[in-house]
Amino acid sequence: MDNTVAATAPQTAMPEVAAARRGPESKLRYPIDPPPSDGTLVEIAPGLLWARVPMPMSLDHINCYLLRDTYEGRDGWAVVDTGLGIPRTQEVWEKIFGETLAGQPMTRLICTHCHYDHAGAARWMQERFDVPLLMTFGEFMMLRGLMGPPPDPLPELHRLFYERAGVTDEQLDEMVGAMRKDPFMPQAPFNYRRLRKGQVLTIGEREWRVIVGEGHSPEHACLYNARDGLLIAGDQLLPRITSNVMVSPIEPEGNPLEVWLKSTLRLAELPEDTLVLPSHQGVFFGVRERAHEVVAHHAQQFDQLRAHLATVPGASACELMRVLFPRLRSPVDHLMALGETIAHLNQLLAAGDLQRMRCAGKIDIYALARQEGKTT
Repeated sequence: MDNTVAATAPQTAMPEVAAARRGPESKLRYPIDPPPSDGTLVEIAPGLLWARVPMPMSLDHINCYLLRDTYEGRDGWAVVDTGLGIPRTQEVWEKIFGETLAGQPMTRLICTHCHYDHAGAARWMQERFDVPLLMTFGEFMMLRGLMGPPPDPLPELHRLFYERAGVTDEQLDEMVGAMRKDPFMPQAPFNYRRLRKGQVLTIGEREWRVIVGEGHSPEHACLYNARDGLLIAGDQLLPRITSNVMVSPIEPEGNPLEVWLKSTLRLAELPEDTLVLPSHQGVFFGVRERAHEVVAHHAQQFDQLRAHLATVPGASACELMRVLFPRLRSPVDHLMALGETIAHLNQLLAAGDLQRMRCAGKIDIYALARQEGKTT
């Protein structure tokens, strides 16, 4: 897990868990050097600018994009994603619109999804720049639902979810306690304008089709311009890491990996010369190669689980988490790694590869499924 937080916020991590790195043979190309995280802008194409907003954690930036726009009588710039809802983020946006762009206005704010590095400053930007917020329904509602720390005491069904995964009371208290100390919880935006799958947004001289992905978040919106071969990918496709895909107590029997893999393979259908504008790391060519790398990474994780379960009579989700993620560094890392492990297990259960049993009425034990008279 590569997204633990720097010393300024030692108990917090972002939802973009770095589980899969590119192999050394990867041929992704990075045609543009990134800007520093200080309000400097880099031109990607006419009317399309790249800004980096700093974050006080190991994943130390988010890429935000500015699109030349005329909207509701304003000539200025539409913004994609916000950064965290902290004073440093506000300082960067004040510099961009007050100095770098010499007072040109923001026209509208588009958030790819609900996670707080992408939408944490949305309410402040709505108020400060008097702009509408555009999101999909699922992301806006999840953003509002994620406001605030976990309740205390934790709901019994949530506690049972972790108990059945093999989490001890002490471990759960550490994980939930870390989330309650999270310093980056944003304020809820006031309202929004809905983005829908397949919708076409006219922004300046370009048309952008909304491509909706699932798995990392409910209805993640990517923006694709076919004429110029540009994909604002958010967290749906990152060049060196892959986003966390997890099961939580909110939907314990969910299968987010199934829809995540389908969403990723849809991006692999885009033209090979598409320039991918991700939310983290560099702008790159290689959309098809990277999409297939991500799918292959998860296939490898499925194989790791099957191989381990072939050597033992059964194991809990916590035990299997250590197979996939042997080097965890914080309680929040444990929380996210456990959720991603259960996502893999739920997919294998749905495929009929595993069976799940309740041990002593308390902990779920996973084993290879019986096949053709063989037992595990």
